[in-house]
Amino acid sequence: MATLIEQHPLYTQLPVGQDVIFAVSNTSVVSSFTNVKFIAEVHISSTFAPNTAVANDVVGTFKTTPNNTGVGMFDFRPVIESFVNADNLARQGSSYKTVVNTSDTNVPIHLIDKYSGNVNSMRYLVIQFKVEYIDAITGNLVTTGIVNSNLYQLFNGYLKHTDILDLVGVDFGYNLSNFNLSSSTDSFLSNAPATQYANLDDYGTVSILDTNDELHYIKLTYKDSTGTQIGTENIFKTSANGAFDSYNGYIGMNLIFFGCFPANLRNDNTSIFAGLVTGGTIQGGTIEVTAFNDQIGGQISQKYIINLNCPTLKGFEPIRLTWLNQWGTWDYYTFKMKSTKTISTKGSTYQQLAGSWNESAYRLDSFKGGKKSFRVNATEKITMNTDFVNESESEWFEELINSPEVYILKGYQSETIFTALNQYVTPVRLTTSSYTKKTVANDRLMQYTFEVEKSKTLRTQAV
Repeated sequence: MATLIEQHPLYTQLPVGQDVIFAVSNTSVVSSFTNVKFIAEVHISSTFAPNTAVANDVVGTFKTTPNNTGVGMFDFRPVIESFVNADNLARQGSSYKTVVNTSDTNVPIHLIDKYSGNVNSMRYLVIQFKVEYIDAITGNLVTTGIVNSNLYQLFNGYLKHTDILDLVGVDFGYNLSNFNLSSSTDSFLSNAPATQYANLDDYGTVSILDTNDELHYIKLTYKDSTGTQIGTENIFKTSANGAFDSYNGYIGMNLIFFGCFPANLRNDNTSIFAGLVTGGTIQGGTIEVTAFNDQIGGQISQKYIINLNCPTLKGFEPIRLTWLNQWGTWDYYTFKMKSTKTISTKGSTYQQLAGSWNESAYRLDSFKGGKKSFRVNATEKITMNTDFVNESESEWFEELINSPEVYILKGYQSETIFTALNQYVTPVRLTTSSYTKKTVANDRLMQYTFEVEKSKTLRTQAV
Protein backbone atom coordinates (compact mmCIF):
# COMPACT_ATOMS: atom_id res chain seq x y z
CA MET A 1 0.00 0.00 0.00
CA ALA A 2 2.72 2.43 -1.01
CA THR A 3 1.88 6.10 -1.39
CA LEU A 4 3.62 7.70 -4.36
CA ILE A 5 4.41 11.35 -4.97
CA GLU A 6 3.42 11.66 -8.61
CA GLN A 7 4.14 15.38 -8.96
CA HIS A 8 6.24 17.83 -6.95
CA PRO A 9 8.10 21.15 -7.44
CA LEU A 10 10.99 20.63 -9.84
CA TYR A 11 13.56 22.53 -7.76
CA THR A 12 14.20 22.45 -4.02
CA GLN A 13 14.43 26.25 -3.69
CA LEU A 14 10.91 27.61 -3.67
CA PRO A 15 9.80 31.23 -3.83
CA VAL A 16 6.58 31.17 -1.80
CA GLY A 17 4.86 33.33 -4.38
CA GLN A 18 4.48 30.45 -6.81
CA ASP A 19 2.14 27.49 -7.06
CA VAL A 20 3.51 24.71 -4.87
CA ILE A 21 1.76 21.67 -6.32
CA PHE A 22 1.97 18.09 -5.10
CA ALA A 23 0.03 15.12 -6.45
CA VAL A 24 0.01 11.81 -4.55
CA SER A 25 -1.48 8.41 -5.29
CA ASN A 26 -2.06 5.04 -3.66
CA THR A 27 -3.72 2.79 -6.21
CA SER A 28 -4.28 -0.19 -3.92
CA VAL A 29 -6.05 1.81 -1.22
CA VAL A 30 -8.16 3.94 -3.57
CA SER A 31 -9.36 0.90 -5.54
CA SER A 32 -10.05 -1.28 -2.49
CA PHE A 33 -11.55 0.93 0.22
CA THR A 34 -14.11 3.64 0.79
CA ASN A 35 -13.90 7.04 2.49
CA VAL A 36 -10.34 7.41 1.33
CA LYS A 37 -8.49 10.64 2.05
CA PHE A 38 -4.94 11.75 1.38
CA ILE A 39 -3.25 13.50 4.31
CA ALA A 40 -0.46 16.09 4.10
CA GLU A 41 1.44 16.93 7.27
CA VAL A 42 3.41 20.15 6.70
CA HIS A 43 6.70 20.53 8.59
CA ILE A 44 8.43 23.95 8.53
CA SER A 45 11.60 24.81 10.44
CA SER A 46 13.45 28.08 11.03
CA THR A 47 16.68 26.32 12.08
CA PHE A 48 17.68 22.90 10.72
CA ALA A 49 15.94 20.36 8.50
CA PRO A 50 12.64 19.19 10.05
CA ASN A 51 12.44 15.79 11.70
CA THR A 52 9.17 14.22 10.55
CA ALA A 53 9.38 11.69 13.38
CA VAL A 54 8.47 14.42 15.88
CA ALA A 55 5.66 16.93 15.85
CA ASN A 56 7.69 20.01 16.83
CA ASP A 57 7.81 21.45 13.32
CA VAL A 58 4.25 20.58 12.22
CA VAL A 59 2.40 23.74 11.18
CA GLY A 60 -0.72 22.09 9.82
CA THR A 61 -2.37 18.91 8.63
CA PHE A 62 -4.50 18.94 5.48
CA LYS A 63 -6.72 16.38 3.78
CA THR A 64 -8.15 15.94 0.32
CA THR A 65 -10.20 13.27 -1.41
CA PRO A 66 -9.00 11.45 -4.54
CA ASN A 67 -10.05 13.05 -7.81
CA ASN A 68 -11.57 11.12 -10.70
CA THR A 69 -8.18 9.60 -11.54
CA GLY A 70 -7.56 8.49 -7.95
CA VAL A 71 -4.96 11.21 -7.28
CA GLY A 72 -4.87 13.63 -4.37
CA MET A 73 -3.94 17.19 -5.39
CA PHE A 74 -2.49 19.80 -3.03
CA ASP A 75 -1.43 23.44 -3.53
CA PHE A 76 0.54 24.58 -0.48
CA ARG A 77 1.14 28.18 -1.55
CA PRO A 78 -1.64 29.57 0.72
CA VAL A 79 -0.10 27.64 3.62
CA ILE A 80 3.60 28.38 3.30
CA GLU A 81 3.63 32.04 2.20
CA SER A 82 2.76 33.24 5.71
CA PHE A 83 5.86 31.61 7.23
CA VAL A 84 8.42 33.88 5.55
CA ASN A 85 8.61 37.64 5.50
CA ALA A 86 11.08 40.47 5.10
CA ASP A 87 14.18 40.82 7.26
CA ASN A 88 14.05 44.39 8.48
CA LEU A 89 16.48 43.90 11.37
CA ALA A 90 19.97 42.49 11.60
CA ARG A 91 20.57 39.12 13.15
CA GLN A 92 22.23 38.66 16.50
CA GLY A 93 26.00 38.63 16.03
CA SER A 94 26.10 41.26 13.31
CA SER A 95 27.56 44.65 14.08
CA TYR A 96 26.97 48.36 13.64
CA LYS A 97 30.08 50.53 13.80
CA THR A 98 31.97 47.47 15.09
CA VAL A 99 29.58 47.11 18.07
CA VAL A 100 28.12 43.59 18.03
CA ASN A 101 24.34 43.37 17.95
CA THR A 102 23.37 41.22 20.95
CA SER A 103 19.73 40.73 19.98
CA ASP A 104 17.62 40.27 16.85
CA THR A 105 15.52 43.37 17.48
CA ASN A 106 17.96 46.22 17.32
CA VAL A 107 19.77 47.46 14.23
CA PRO A 108 18.11 47.88 10.78
CA ILE A 109 19.47 45.32 8.33
CA HIS A 110 20.58 48.10 5.94
CA LEU A 111 23.18 49.43 8.40
CA ILE A 112 25.27 46.32 9.05
CA ASP A 113 29.05 46.63 8.93
CA LYS A 114 29.71 43.28 7.27
CA TYR A 115 27.51 40.13 7.38
CA SER A 116 24.16 39.18 8.80
CA GLY A 117 22.25 35.96 8.37
CA ASN A 118 18.52 36.02 7.75
CA VAL A 119 15.92 35.63 10.49
CA ASN A 120 12.64 35.59 8.58
CA SER A 121 13.41 35.27 4.87
CA MET A 122 13.99 31.50 4.61
CA ARG A 123 12.53 28.31 6.06
CA TYR A 124 12.95 24.57 5.55
CA LEU A 125 9.94 22.57 4.32
CA VAL A 126 9.20 18.85 4.35
CA ILE A 127 5.76 17.39 3.71
CA GLN A 128 4.79 13.96 4.97
CA PHE A 129 2.00 12.30 3.00
CA LYS A 130 -0.26 9.50 4.19
CA VAL A 131 -3.51 7.91 3.15
CA GLU A 132 -6.44 7.00 5.39
CA TYR A 133 -9.52 4.85 4.88
CA ILE A 134 -12.23 3.08 6.86
CA ASP A 135 -11.84 -0.68 7.18
CA ALA A 136 -15.09 -2.25 5.98
CA ILE A 137 -14.85 -5.15 8.43
CA THR A 138 -13.81 -3.43 11.65
CA GLY A 139 -15.09 0.04 10.89
CA ASN A 140 -11.82 1.43 12.18
CA LEU A 141 -9.99 4.38 10.64
CA VAL A 142 -6.70 3.13 9.17
CA THR A 143 -3.71 5.33 8.26
CA THR A 144 -0.98 3.88 6.07
CA GLY A 145 1.43 4.55 3.19
CA ILE A 146 3.69 7.17 4.79
CA VAL A 147 6.08 8.94 2.40
CA ASN A 148 8.14 12.11 2.82
CA SER A 149 8.81 14.79 0.24
CA ASN A 150 12.21 16.20 -0.58
CA LEU A 151 13.72 18.84 1.68
CA TYR A 152 12.79 22.27 0.29
CA GLN A 153 14.07 25.74 1.04
CA LEU A 154 11.35 28.38 1.13
CA PHE A 155 12.22 32.02 0.63
CA ASN A 156 10.23 35.24 0.48
CA GLY A 157 10.07 35.67 -3.30
CA TYR A 158 7.47 35.60 -6.04
CA LEU A 159 7.36 34.79 -9.74
CA LYS A 160 6.29 37.14 -12.50
CA HIS A 161 4.02 35.86 -15.24
CA THR A 162 6.92 36.25 -17.67
CA ASP A 163 9.37 34.16 -15.61
CA ILE A 164 10.20 30.98 -17.50
CA LEU A 165 9.34 27.70 -15.78
CA ASP A 166 11.27 24.51 -16.55
CA LEU A 167 9.22 21.37 -17.15
CA VAL A 168 10.51 17.82 -16.63
CA GLY A 169 7.75 15.25 -17.01
CA VAL A 170 4.90 16.73 -14.97
CA ASP A 171 7.18 18.57 -12.53
CA PHE A 172 7.77 22.29 -13.05
CA GLY A 173 9.57 25.13 -11.32
CA TYR A 174 11.79 28.18 -11.62
CA ASN A 175 15.52 27.57 -11.83
CA LEU A 176 17.48 29.76 -9.43
CA SER A 177 20.87 28.30 -10.33
CA ASN A 178 22.22 31.69 -11.48
CA PHE A 179 21.71 32.98 -7.91
CA ASN A 180 23.46 30.02 -6.22
CA LEU A 181 26.99 31.35 -6.26
CA SER A 182 29.45 29.00 -7.90
CA SER A 183 30.84 30.79 -10.99
CA SER A 184 31.93 34.24 -12.15
CA THR A 185 28.61 34.72 -13.99
CA ASP A 186 26.34 34.14 -10.99
CA SER A 187 24.45 37.01 -9.36
CA PHE A 188 23.57 38.24 -5.92
CA LEU A 189 19.90 37.71 -5.05
CA SER A 190 18.49 40.74 -6.85
CA ASN A 191 17.49 41.90 -10.32
CA ALA A 192 19.27 45.21 -9.75
CA PRO A 193 21.83 46.28 -12.36
CA ALA A 194 25.35 45.10 -11.58
CA THR A 195 26.50 48.73 -11.82
CA GLN A 196 24.92 51.22 -9.41
CA TYR A 197 25.51 54.71 -8.02
CA ALA A 198 25.69 55.92 -4.44
CA ASN A 199 26.72 58.84 -2.26
CA LEU A 200 29.31 58.49 0.49
CA ASP A 201 26.52 58.70 3.10
CA ASP A 202 24.39 55.92 1.53
CA TYR A 203 23.73 52.63 3.31
CA GLY A 204 22.83 49.38 1.57
CA THR A 205 23.40 45.64 1.33
CA VAL A 206 23.75 42.90 -1.22
CA SER A 207 22.05 39.55 -0.61
CA ILE A 208 23.80 36.24 -1.14
CA LEU A 209 22.07 32.90 -1.66
CA ASP A 210 24.63 30.58 -0.07
CA THR A 211 22.72 27.31 0.17
CA ASN A 212 25.78 25.27 -0.83
CA ASP A 213 28.10 27.02 1.64
CA GLU A 214 30.33 28.16 -1.22
CA LEU A 215 31.09 31.67 0.01
CA HIS A 216 34.40 32.15 1.84
CA TYR A 217 34.90 35.89 1.55
CA ILE A 218 33.82 39.06 -0.23
CA LYS A 219 36.60 40.92 -1.99
CA LEU A 220 36.28 44.72 -1.97
CA THR A 221 38.38 46.62 -4.49
CA TYR A 222 38.60 50.41 -4.32
CA LYS A 223 39.51 52.63 -7.29
CA ASP A 224 39.85 56.38 -7.53
CA SER A 225 38.21 58.66 -10.09
CA THR A 226 40.87 57.76 -12.69
CA GLY A 227 40.23 54.02 -12.35
CA THR A 228 43.48 53.40 -10.48
CA GLN A 229 43.28 50.78 -7.73
CA ILE A 230 43.96 52.38 -4.35
CA GLY A 231 43.05 49.59 -1.94
CA THR A 232 41.58 46.14 -1.49
CA GLU A 233 40.37 44.01 1.42
CA ASN A 234 38.84 40.58 1.90
CA ILE A 235 35.95 40.24 4.37
CA PHE A 236 35.73 36.60 5.42
CA LYS A 237 32.46 34.88 6.28
CA THR A 238 33.16 34.27 9.97
CA SER A 239 31.36 34.75 13.25
CA ALA A 240 33.69 37.64 14.02
CA ASN A 241 32.25 39.38 10.95
CA GLY A 242 28.59 38.61 11.72
CA ALA A 243 28.28 35.19 10.03
CA PHE A 244 28.73 31.62 11.30
CA ASP A 245 32.07 29.82 11.39
CA SER A 246 30.29 26.48 10.99
CA TYR A 247 27.42 26.19 8.53
CA ASN A 248 25.98 22.72 9.31
CA GLY A 249 22.88 23.31 7.19
CA TYR A 250 21.48 26.12 9.34
CA ILE A 251 18.80 27.94 7.33
CA GLY A 252 19.76 31.31 8.81
CA MET A 253 23.01 31.20 6.83
CA ASN A 254 21.46 30.09 3.53
CA LEU A 255 20.66 33.71 2.76
CA ILE A 256 23.23 36.27 3.88
CA PHE A 257 23.15 40.06 3.81
CA PHE A 258 26.42 41.95 3.31
CA GLY A 259 26.81 45.68 3.92
CA CYS A 260 29.00 47.04 1.14
CA PHE A 261 27.70 50.49 0.32
CA PRO A 262 29.81 53.50 1.32
CA ALA A 263 28.19 54.27 4.68
CA ASN A 264 28.40 50.60 5.73
CA LEU A 265 32.10 50.54 4.97
CA ARG A 266 32.63 53.83 6.79
CA ASN A 267 31.11 52.28 9.93
CA ASP A 268 34.42 50.57 10.64
CA ASN A 269 36.86 53.43 11.16
CA THR A 270 39.78 50.99 11.04
CA SER A 271 38.92 49.80 7.52
CA ILE A 272 40.81 50.75 4.40
CA PHE A 273 37.72 52.44 3.00
CA ALA A 274 37.26 54.69 6.04
CA GLY A 275 40.83 55.89 5.58
CA LEU A 276 40.21 56.59 1.89
CA VAL A 277 37.15 58.67 2.79
CA THR A 278 39.13 60.66 5.36
CA GLY A 279 41.95 61.18 2.88
CA GLY A 280 39.54 62.26 0.13
CA THR A 281 40.96 59.83 -2.43
CA ILE A 282 37.86 57.69 -3.01
CA GLN A 283 35.41 60.47 -3.97
CA GLY A 284 34.24 59.92 -7.54
CA GLY A 285 35.78 56.45 -7.57
CA THR A 286 34.28 52.97 -7.37
CA ILE A 287 33.75 50.04 -5.03
CA GLU A 288 33.94 46.61 -6.66
CA VAL A 289 32.22 43.77 -4.78
CA THR A 290 32.98 40.14 -5.69
CA ALA A 291 32.40 36.80 -3.94
CA PHE A 292 35.18 34.21 -3.69
CA ASN A 293 35.70 30.60 -2.67
CA ASP A 294 39.32 29.53 -2.14
CA GLN A 295 38.57 25.82 -2.34
CA ILE A 296 37.08 25.82 -5.83
CA GLY A 297 39.55 28.19 -7.34
CA GLY A 298 38.35 31.67 -6.93
CA GLN A 299 35.57 33.92 -8.08
CA ILE A 300 31.99 32.68 -7.59
CA SER A 301 29.99 35.78 -8.52
CA GLN A 302 29.95 38.48 -11.12
CA LYS A 303 31.52 41.80 -10.20
CA TYR A 304 29.15 44.28 -8.58
CA ILE A 305 30.24 47.90 -9.13
CA ILE A 306 29.18 50.89 -7.01
CA ASN A 307 30.10 54.22 -8.57
CA LEU A 308 30.54 56.97 -6.01
CA ASN A 309 28.81 60.20 -6.92
CA CYS A 310 30.82 63.39 -6.80
CA PRO A 311 29.41 66.21 -4.67
CA THR A 312 26.71 68.01 -6.62
CA LEU A 313 26.54 71.79 -6.95
CA LYS A 314 22.83 71.73 -7.72
CA GLY A 315 21.87 71.81 -4.06
CA PHE A 316 19.21 69.10 -4.26
CA GLU A 317 18.56 66.99 -1.18
CA PRO A 318 19.28 63.33 -2.02
CA ILE A 319 16.52 60.90 -1.04
CA ARG A 320 17.42 57.23 -0.80
CA LEU A 321 14.71 54.59 -1.08
CA THR A 322 14.95 50.94 -0.20
CA TRP A 323 12.30 48.43 -1.19
CA LEU A 324 11.57 44.74 -0.96
CA ASN A 325 12.43 43.21 -4.32
CA GLN A 326 11.11 40.20 -6.20
CA TRP A 327 13.28 37.77 -4.25
CA GLY A 328 12.47 39.06 -0.78
CA THR A 329 15.70 41.01 -0.29
CA TRP A 330 16.45 44.73 -0.50
CA ASP A 331 17.21 47.04 -3.40
CA TYR A 332 18.29 50.68 -3.15
CA TYR A 333 18.27 53.83 -5.23
CA THR A 334 19.22 57.43 -4.43
CA PHE A 335 17.10 60.13 -6.06
CA LYS A 336 19.57 62.99 -6.32
CA MET A 337 17.67 65.41 -8.56
CA LYS A 338 14.94 67.88 -7.65
CA SER A 339 12.45 66.75 -5.00
CA THR A 340 9.45 68.54 -3.50
CA LYS A 341 7.67 67.96 -0.20
CA THR A 342 3.98 68.67 0.29
CA ILE A 343 2.17 68.59 3.62
CA SER A 344 -1.61 68.22 3.63
CA THR A 345 -3.74 68.47 6.75
CA LYS A 346 -7.16 67.21 7.67
CA GLY A 347 -8.81 67.94 10.98
CA SER A 348 -12.07 67.86 12.88
CA THR A 349 -13.63 71.23 13.75
CA TYR A 350 -16.11 72.59 16.24
CA GLN A 351 -17.75 75.93 17.05
CA GLN A 352 -16.36 77.44 20.24
CA LEU A 353 -18.25 79.92 22.40
CA ALA A 354 -16.75 83.38 22.49
CA GLY A 355 -16.85 83.97 26.22
CA SER A 356 -17.21 82.40 29.67
CA TRP A 357 -20.79 81.50 30.61
CA ASN A 358 -20.22 79.48 33.75
CA GLU A 359 -18.67 82.14 35.99
CA SER A 360 -19.98 84.98 38.18
CA ALA A 361 -19.65 87.40 35.30
CA TYR A 362 -19.41 87.12 31.56
CA ARG A 363 -15.89 87.59 30.25
CA LEU A 364 -15.04 88.05 26.61
CA ASP A 365 -11.76 86.24 25.86
CA SER A 366 -10.04 87.21 22.64
CA PHE A 367 -8.60 83.73 22.11
CA LYS A 368 -12.00 82.06 22.25
CA GLY A 369 -14.85 81.83 19.81
CA GLY A 370 -15.44 80.83 16.24
CA LYS A 371 -14.54 77.74 14.32
CA LYS A 372 -11.70 75.76 15.90
CA SER A 373 -9.73 72.65 14.98
CA PHE A 374 -10.27 69.80 17.40
CA ARG A 375 -7.35 67.77 16.08
CA VAL A 376 -5.14 68.07 13.00
CA ASN A 377 -3.76 65.07 11.09
CA ALA A 378 -0.88 65.91 8.76
CA THR A 379 0.40 63.80 5.86
CA GLU A 380 3.65 64.44 3.99
CA LYS A 381 4.15 63.56 0.32
CA ILE A 382 7.48 63.67 -1.50
CA THR A 383 7.91 63.88 -5.26
CA MET A 384 11.33 62.64 -6.45
CA ASN A 385 13.13 62.63 -9.77
CA THR A 386 15.80 60.29 -11.03
CA ASP A 387 18.84 61.33 -12.96
CA PHE A 388 19.11 60.05 -16.52
CA VAL A 389 18.94 56.24 -16.40
CA ASN A 390 19.71 53.37 -18.76
CA GLU A 391 17.32 50.66 -19.97
CA SER A 392 18.31 48.11 -17.31
CA GLU A 393 17.55 50.61 -14.56
CA SER A 394 14.30 51.53 -16.31
CA GLU A 395 13.13 47.91 -16.23
CA TRP A 396 14.33 47.49 -12.65
CA PHE A 397 12.11 50.32 -11.40
CA GLU A 398 9.08 48.11 -12.10
CA GLU A 399 9.87 46.25 -8.88
CA LEU A 400 9.71 49.51 -6.94
CA ILE A 401 6.16 50.09 -8.20
CA ASN A 402 5.15 46.53 -7.26
CA SER A 403 6.87 46.36 -3.87
CA PRO A 404 4.75 45.95 -0.72
CA GLU A 405 7.46 47.49 1.49
CA VAL A 406 9.15 50.79 0.67
CA TYR A 407 11.20 52.98 3.03
CA ILE A 408 13.18 56.20 3.03
CA LEU A 409 16.64 55.37 4.30
CA LYS A 410 18.59 58.09 6.10
CA GLY A 411 22.31 58.46 5.59
CA TYR A 412 25.46 58.07 7.64
CA GLN A 413 25.41 59.44 11.19
CA SER A 414 28.32 60.24 13.49
CA GLU A 415 27.12 58.32 16.58
CA THR A 416 29.29 55.40 17.66
CA ILE A 417 26.58 52.98 18.85
CA PHE A 418 22.97 52.44 17.83
CA THR A 419 20.82 54.13 20.46
CA ALA A 420 18.15 56.13 18.61
CA LEU A 421 14.87 54.79 17.22
CA ASN A 422 13.21 56.29 14.12
CA GLN A 423 16.56 57.67 13.02
CA TYR A 424 17.22 55.77 9.82
CA VAL A 425 14.16 54.03 8.39
CA THR A 426 10.89 55.79 7.52
CA PRO A 427 8.04 53.72 6.04
CA VAL A 428 6.40 55.22 2.97
CA ARG A 429 3.71 54.25 0.49
CA LEU A 430 4.34 54.67 -3.21
CA THR A 431 1.44 56.75 -4.51
CA THR A 432 2.63 56.69 -8.13
CA SER A 433 0.02 54.31 -9.49
CA SER A 434 1.28 53.75 -13.02
CA TYR A 435 4.63 53.14 -14.61
CA THR A 436 5.59 53.48 -18.25
CA LYS A 437 8.63 51.52 -19.32
CA LYS A 438 10.91 53.72 -21.37
CA THR A 439 13.47 52.69 -23.95
CA VAL A 440 16.33 54.50 -25.60
CA ALA A 441 14.71 53.99 -29.01
CA ASN A 442 11.43 55.58 -27.92
CA ASP A 443 12.53 58.09 -25.31
CA ARG A 444 16.29 58.68 -25.76
CA LEU A 445 17.16 60.38 -22.48
CA MET A 446 15.15 58.65 -19.76
CA GLN A 447 14.10 60.09 -16.41
CA TYR A 448 11.40 59.03 -13.98
CA THR A 449 9.29 60.78 -11.37
CA PHE A 450 7.96 58.93 -8.33
CA GLU A 451 5.77 60.12 -5.48
CA VAL A 452 5.71 58.62 -2.01
CA GLU A 453 3.57 59.34 1.01
CA LYS A 454 4.85 58.85 4.52
CA SER A 455 2.87 55.98 5.99
CA LYS A 456 2.54 57.47 9.45
CA THR A 457 0.13 60.38 9.80
CA LEU A 458 1.22 63.12 12.20
CA ARG A 459 -1.46 63.42 14.87
CA THR A 460 -1.36 66.69 16.76
CA GLN A 461 -2.79 67.70 20.13
CA ALA A 462 -6.50 67.37 20.81
CA VAL A 463 -8.17 70.60 22.01
